[in-house]
Amino acid sequence: MARVMICGIKSPEDVEIVNELKPEYISFTFFKNRDYIPYEKAKKLRQMLDRDIRVVGVFVNENTKIVASAANDDIFDIIEFHGNEGSGEIERIKAFTDKPIIQGFRVKSSQDVSDAVDSPADSILYYSDKGNGVPLDWRMMKGITRPYFLAGGLTADNLEKAIKICHPFAVSVTTGVETNGGKDRDKMDAFIRIARRTK
Repeated sequence: MARVMICGIKSPEDVEIVNELKPEYISFTFFKNRDYIPYEKAKKLRQMLDRDIRVVGVFVNENTKIVASAANDDIFDIIEFHGNEGSGEIERIKAFTDKPIIQGFRVKSSQDVSDAVDSPADSILYYSDKGNGVPLDWRMMKGITRPYFLAGGLTADNLEKAIKICHPFAVSVTTGVETNGGKDRDKMDAFIRIARRTK
């Protein structure tokens, strides 16, 4: 069974839905994109969140000390780097906090997939180079023995196929469970149900 991470949680209404559906992970976005929320808002949402759901804080090329300070303030349980952070950056963060780290990798080729396996992060996440909701070529994931998060272009319509081909540790979704830019309870429910029944 693949675990589920619902990304881009940013409102009390979103939290209410995830508290009901109970994905294993949710994420707060701390870099400037459409899902960005400031730390103070994330703190308030965290207080509303079921404590069985693990919270991921997503950063892109942020200052090491800023990330470490936020990590040690109980806003989130796991750090996700989604920029150009390298091995040195990850090692520096580990000196400041014991929070686990996920490193995201944009996949252009099978070489990108195999190179990511050597990351010093606690977990790795693969996502499509194409963006705009386009999945990566799942055939490139065959043979990867390190547990990983699979992201990019996943929806209830293609999730079962993705899991059967890739066998990821977890699947990560943002726009695939949204309607008109907002989280859709029915889409989230369908996505989580498929993840939990597919082997």
